[in-house]
Amino acid sequence: MAKIKLTKNELKKQKDSLKMYQRYLPTLMLKKQQLQAEIRIIEVRIKELLQEKERIDSSFKSWIGVFGERGFFTPRTLRITSLKTSTGNIAGVSIPLFQGAEFSTENYDLARTPLWLDTAVEKMKQVLLLDLEAMTLEEQRKRLDHELRVTTQRVNLFEKIKIPETKGNIKKIQVYLGDQQTSAVVRGKIAKRGMERAAQ
Repeated sequence: MAKIKLTKNELKKQKDSLKMYQRYLPTLMLKKQQLQAEIRIIEVRIKELLQEKERIDSSFKSWIGVFGERGFFTPRTLRITSLKTSTGNIAGVSIPLFQGAEFSTENYDLARTPLWLDTAVEKMKQVLLLDLEAMTLEEQRKRLDHELRVTTQRVNLFEKIKIPETKGNIKKIQVYLGDQQTSAVVRGKIAKRGMERAAQ
């Protein structure tokens, strides 16, 4: 704890600091609650995406063996050409928002390729979109987690250190100034009595 001056100016400074801490603390607590709520929403959405992906994967299992047919489904068959994101803001934190993705498919001869290839391409697009959205949500959660840690530290600093410390400083200064005032009154009375005795 830093040494404080026991003066009226310091008392005013400490009272102003206390007002500031007490004014900002509710805002920080509200931000903390908002961040916690948003993180929970993101976690629920990630869980939903993973369940949807599992559902698609299980529908794949019945005919996944056809992917083993050589030469039909290659890395060039389906590619992501662009990822569409925008920027959002939650409680002052800049986060990426998933807007979709664009894919390119390799041209193939419909007469020489198996019927399952079109379905496989569509299913793969669905899975890739789910993966990309989940990755974007993970980035959102990471940024919000970081901001939540910082905000929690600030709330604790104000709540557990700064406000009690400032209240203690104010009390200490008030006691000292009160003692000084009492002492001055006593000295004044003693001086007055001395002057009265000297005048007699």
